[in-house]
Amino acid sequence: MELSFSYPELKDLVAGRKVAVAVSGGADSLLSMVILKELGADVIAVHGCFLGSEKSALAVAGLELRCAEFGIDLHVLDFKAEFDKMVIEPFIKDYLKGDTPNPCAQCNPQIKFGVLYAAARNFGAELLGTGHYVRIVEHPEYGRMIARGADLGKDQSYFLSLVPREDVLNAIFPLGNHSKTETYSELEKRGLKIPLSSESQEICFVPDDDYRQFLIDRDVKLPGPGDVILSSGEKLGRHKGLWRYTHGQRKGLGIGWREPLYVIEKDLKRNLLILGTKEELGASGCIAEKVNFLVDFDKWPETVRIQTRYRQRSMSSKVKLDGDNLVFEFVEQHSMPTPGQIAAVYTEDGAVLGGGIIRKAL
Repeated sequence: MELSFSYPELKDLVAGRKVAVAVSGGADSLLSMVILKELGADVIAVHGCFLGSEKSALAVAGLELRCAEFGIDLHVLDFKAEFDKMVIEPFIKDYLKGDTPNPCAQCNPQIKFGVLYAAARNFGAELLGTGHYVRIVEHPEYGRMIARGADLGKDQSYFLSLVPREDVLNAIFPLGNHSKTETYSELEKRGLKIPLSSESQEICFVPDDDYRQFLIDRDVKLPGPGDVILSSGEKLGRHKGLWRYTHGQRKGLGIGWREPLYVIEKDLKRNLLILGTKEELGASGCIAEKVNFLVDFDKWPETVRIQTRYRQRSMSSKVKLDGDNLVFEFVEQHSMPTPGQIAAVYTEDGAVLGGGIIRKAL
């Protein structure tokens, strides 16, 4: 697949134009900011404060120093109320209805490419630069679109599949053709200290990635205990509240059985946790809702690649449009998709056709 943005072409695109770079304080966005400045862009830095934590204050202090070194204006914006309303509250509601949400995927369209990008445009920025490991390509069949980053271990296209087409194609991803190792090497070469040297945790607003404790601390009214049954209907014991479990979970069930058991369904109406064997974890397909089309559906191939978890290879699937939903029929053997997670859809060569939220497995 031919890249549309190598560094020479990127220089032609950004030179003399005002580009806002979304900076978190981490290595990736810092290097993106520096690269765009070196390529001749009129760079401004935009940092969103989402949580008001000590870590955020540390990031701002470090970013002020780095931006001053390069003569870049830094705009620190308070989005705590928006983040709570658009990311945290839906996260809680999804858990209460039995789903396992992916808040990072919601943060990108709502916050980073939403309210933050809107603020950047108010500062006169034409384009938004980020530190995501994705590429923009000129696809021979579908035109300009986003695709997997060259470093497949850091590829973040899965998390951008819900960002509207116009917004994601107005973004610049300087790291898309590079590896994480090269990012650290380039920063070291320039003698740049990273404000936040540690990698961000999986869910930034959940301490220690313990979502159960987070929900308790938020004083959410949580559903109580109920029965645990086998898929055959045999009662095995009691669960502690369906919100504590996720589809496919094996550990922490507190149930002894002659072979390993997994969560295969959560019946909210009857407050039942339904377990089954590994053989029952498979699925023949899934339905995705709230679909974001990065390429018009009538141009999609009949067989696509679908990825239903971040750390999962994409798999072949037939796809059709049913009203506003996508219905996938898996061609390859596929583990049971988890409601609330993203279904990201790719071409065979790794370009992103779109994405949606998994409603149920089939």
